[in-house]
Amino acid sequence: QVNLVESGGGSVQAGGSLRLSCAASGRTFSIYAMGWFRQAPGKEREFVAATMWVGRHTSYADSVKGRFTISKDNAKNMLYLDMNNLKSEDTAVYYCANRFSSGTPYGNWGQGTQVTVSS
Repeated sequence: QVNLVESGGGSVQAGGSLRLSCAASGRTFSIYAMGWFRQAPGKEREFVAATMWVGRHTSYADSVKGRFTISKDNAKNMLYLDMNNLKSEDTAVYYCANRFSSGTPYGNWGQGTQVTVSS
C-alpha cells in the first residue's frame, strides 16, 4: 500500500505562487501515475495535473495549463505542484493521489492541503 501526505498549502494574494508537496511512502514501486486534484466548497473534486511515476509524461487541466507545473523526485518519493499566477478560483483543498495502473482510477488519496487565494 501507498501512503500520501500533502503539505505546503496556505494563503496567498492573487498573482502569487505556492509550492505543494506530496510525500509518498510504502510500496511506491507499485505506483503507475500520480496526480493533483482539488475541491472547492460546493464543487466536485476536479483534476488538476498528473505525471507518470516512471517517465516524464505530464498532463494538465486547461484551467491551470501554463500556470501550474507538476514534478517529482522519485529518489525522495516526492510529488510537487508549483502554482504560479494564482487566481481566486484556484482556492480549494488540494489532494494528491495515485493510481496503480492505467486501468485503475486515482483511488488512493492524501488528506489534502488548503490553498486560499485572495483578490
